[in-house]
Amino acid sequence: MGIFSSSAGLGESSVFKREEVLLTEYVPTMLPHRENQIKQIARNLLPAAKGRKPQNTFLYGPPGIGKTAVVKHIFREFEEYSEHVRCVYINCWDFRTTTALLTELVLDLGLFVQRRGWSKDEIIGKLTEAINKRAKGLIVCLDEVDQLDLSALYDLLRINQYVMSPVGIVFISNNPYVFAKAEPRIRSSLGLDEIGFKPYNLNEMKDILKERAKDAFRAFDAAVIMLCANHAVNKGGDVRVGLQCLLKAGRLAEREHDQKVRVEHAKAVLKSIKEAKPQILKERINEHEKIVLRVLRSSKKWSAGKLYKKYCDTAKKDGIKPVSDRALREFVNHLQAIELVKISEKKVGKSRLIWRA
Repeated sequence: MGIFSSSAGLGESSVFKREEVLLTEYVPTMLPHRENQIKQIARNLLPAAKGRKPQNTFLYGPPGIGKTAVVKHIFREFEEYSEHVRCVYINCWDFRTTTALLTELVLDLGLFVQRRGWSKDEIIGKLTEAINKRAKGLIVCLDEVDQLDLSALYDLLRINQYVMSPVGIVFISNNPYVFAKAEPRIRSSLGLDEIGFKPYNLNEMKDILKERAKDAFRAFDAAVIMLCANHAVNKGGDVRVGLQCLLKAGRLAEREHDQKVRVEHAKAVLKSIKEAKPQILKERINEHEKIVLRVLRSSKKWSAGKLYKKYCDTAKKDGIKPVSDRALREFVNHLQAIELVKISEKKVGKSRLIWRA
């Protein structure tokens, strides 16, 4: 019997109208309970549509509370209704260095630049050319800016000196103090309007999940929303947790050939849905950092030297060329920064101790 030969068939779902509405990357047309933040950010960026420099803006607050969705929503509106603004969204998890960030900007603006082998000045020259060629205001969103080498900001912030069209930046981070360690010349150039996002309360979470469920499902019990919203609030107010609850409950209802998402479906999946942030972090780290986490699977504390030796052995078994001791220290420091490992302040002998958070 083939894997697709169940009685459910491959036709239209009996449960879902639009399953994609429950995916975390989906940006709805309406964002309940974020209207004030949308208005303030839009006011900050609107000058770019009139040929003037927009207000650099910093959004901060816990994960999963709408910061990214709000910016993508505003960017979509700008792209649809203004011919004078180009919006570029970049997640700094994927582009952490100066050259990586500037190169991605150039490519996104439609000019060619090699990802390796070009000097920073050459890339900045191409970026200047790309901005002037488009003759549009440019707004760049740097999401999860805490992952970026902050020295990259110096070159990006001074790009306005070399271009005819205005450039503005929106920064997003879970950490409100992300710029505290930046160089003084960078901090003085930021000129930020800071907008804090607070976690959703239970009633707000219910409103958000209800709107998504109405678009996603053909039918559902009202109590399903309360269960999923309560679970999301208990896991830190992260909307992604609530969406996962709805999605898994819907898929369970579909597997059981039901016509409706019921309370029992929601109850059955709740225990399997943990906080979203740790899982997302583990998916985004690089292959060397994943090996470190595998080595540190137990609660045992490892000296840096023994950890490096075990990492090298494990990497070779996986067919991966090990990085240098120095490079691995940087990766371990990154894992500490995102709270996946802990490092002792006191050294044992000449080595520090490292273990899973």
